[in-house]
Amino acid sequence: MKLVRYGRSGKEKPGLIDAEGRVRDLSGVVDDIGPDQLSDKVLKRLAKIKPESLPLVRGNPRRGVPLARVGKFIGIGLNYSDHAAEAGMAIPKEPIVFMKATSCLSGPDDPVMLPKGSKKTDWEVELGVVIGTVARSVSEKDALSHVAGYCVVNDVSEREYQLERGTQWDKGKGCDTFGPVGPWLVTRDEVPNPQRLELWLDLNGKRVQSGNTKTMIFSVAKLVSYVSRFMTLMPGDIITTGTPPGVGMGMKPPQFLKRGDELVLGIEGLGEQRQSVVAYKAA
Repeated sequence: MKLVRYGRSGKEKPGLIDAEGRVRDLSGVVDDIGPDQLSDKVLKRLAKIKPESLPLVRGNPRRGVPLARVGKFIGIGLNYSDHAAEAGMAIPKEPIVFMKATSCLSGPDDPVMLPKGSKKTDWEVELGVVIGTVARSVSEKDALSHVAGYCVVNDVSEREYQLERGTQWDKGKGCDTFGPVGPWLVTRDEVPNPQRLELWLDLNGKRVQSGNTKTMIFSVAKLVSYVSRFMTLMPGDIITTGTPPGVGMGMKPPQFLKRGDELVLGIEGLGEQRQSVVAYKAA
């Protein structure tokens, strides 16, 4: 099942994607898609609905973040060995954990805005993991049972802010628009093995990132288990699990985003995002 939220920013409605890829309106069944709708019980109830029984959404509405009221947006760094190598960093012995501000969340096709004064804004296609039930110090064996589903994330990063202004990565990870998520949330039952998914990202029509989650250093199950030791994972939390090689920082010479650039990125079975890069604009 593919769950979506569509409509103007801040006014999104819940929906699901039918077999033809069309949006069906779920607002007569649930008021939104958020933490309260992510339990196995509720997802099983939604899965029993025949999509053709729901109103068809006409046109091509904007798609928002497929999940409302995200509590924590957790990032994992250097989780592909070949990406660590291109960044000139050692392969981590334990997962590197950082936080992305929830204020950076944006729809999958919303513009990416360069921060004021930015010179090193970069792209990162990643597998996002959405928590469905409370996870506190869970075992690796049980970890995936706490996952509601998966989604595409672009972990947009400003490298100067991240790496040249102290030891904390968060400053380069949480700028406005730096967290495109979607186009939809694909429930766990449709992703039997999250370690066998192709990822890619095109910059201005040229393939720059290509990888597979099988080359992750730490698996999704390992990450959920590990992070749950240090913080309780709640329904609606998102973990974005690292990126394969091909980021701008690793190019020779390095290449970073500029106004007018176009990004297209996706993950096998989880859909695509499309973003235009725009200049900074004050709120």
